[in-house]
Amino acid sequence: GGISHTHSTYATMFAQACKEIPCFGTTHADHFHGTIPVTRFLTSEEVEADYEGNTGSIVVERFAGMDPLSMPGILVAGHAPFAFGLTASESATNALVLERVAQMALGSLQLNPTLSELPVHILSKHFHRKHGPNAYYGQKK
Repeated sequence: GGISHTHSTYATMFAQACKEIPCFGTTHADHFHGTIPVTRFLTSEEVEADYEGNTGSIVVERFAGMDPLSMPGILVAGHAPFAFGLTASESATNALVLERVAQMALGSLQLNPTLSELPVHILSKHFHRKHGPNAYYGQKK
């Protein structure tokens, strides 16, 4: 597998604001099955003991009960985004898409501050037609 860590502008803005990225549209839904989560802050003890290792630990903690294959990205509070994939190339692609959906989410909220998230039935349709055993959209691998 692969992990990509960036400090891309828009995703980092959400991470620094400690705000999850809501799914407002189908571009987001094509790649992330729901709201992109944000971790908690590291404690001072965690920073002093093993900053990098504990950053990984809070990512794992936040993913408890979630499927990382359906949510290949996360925001570390006060820090920046991390993206995942079955390969390094896939994780880099997910990092690029995460940045783009962060930009679109911010723009959408600026245009409509009371915007509601994409209805679940549309989100699930868009995600599952491209991912999983019954995927049918796009070119076959």
